[in-house]
Amino acid sequence: MATATEPRNSTPRPSSRPSSSGGGGRDRPVGGFELWSWLFMRISGILLLVLAVGHVLIMHIPDGGVSRVDFAFVALRWQNPLWQTWDWALLVLALIHGINGLRNITLDYVRLPGLRLVINMFFYMLGFMLFVLGTVIVFTFDPTKWGPIK
Repeated sequence: MATATEPRNSTPRPSSRPSSSGGGGRDRPVGGFELWSWLFMRISGILLLVLAVGHVLIMHIPDGGVSRVDFAFVALRWQNPLWQTWDWALLVLALIHGINGLRNITLDYVRLPGLRLVINMFFYMLGFMLFVLGTVIVFTFDPTKWGPIK
């Protein structure tokens, strides 16, 4: 039984790369700001995991756990630049990672460009204010201004 077939087109069809999320999300970006944002989310996620797990293990597990953490403990801890830097890095990475995640959610779900801009600017301003406040608190903390430490 013979059937008629269409001649094959010699030009290849453009292949569509499968979505990196395995489903319906956006594809991995190929360049520019979106690529760097995508890479930052992966790298900062790994760093945050190390910083956060380290924080929990150091602060809440040894020597009595959570009950030992009080004002005096934090005052003593922040006299060491290593712990100031550790806590500041955790704060900064968490803020930027979170704001970038909110930006991605806004890109996915807010269709009106003007509204998307307003929402993203709100997130950026909130993130910047929290960054400044956290940085000032971590690096200018002086326990002597709060009275005697028990």
